[in-house]
Amino acid sequence: MQPILSNYTASITELKKSPSELLKNAGGETVAILNHNIPSAYLVPAKTYEKLMDILDDYMLSKDVKDRLNDNFTPIEVSLNEL
Repeated sequence: MQPILSNYTASITELKKSPSELLKNAGGETVAILNHNIPSAYLVPAKTYEKLMDILDDYMLSKDVKDRLNDNFTPIEVSLNEL
């Protein structure tokens, strides 16, 4: 059995009727869209999606920083005026 990663669920038929109503009823939380009681998609509010993208961006940036620090490169000191 596949886990449902949301407190709220709806059928595809309910989604077709009114996606904005689903989000409103879920109180701004993610809604699992079920097809034959199996999650086929997640309806994510815009604010939640934007927050996820910020977190992902920060994670990828920190990964790049760690990789560069481990590459044994020597940083070059530069003043702001030189930029």
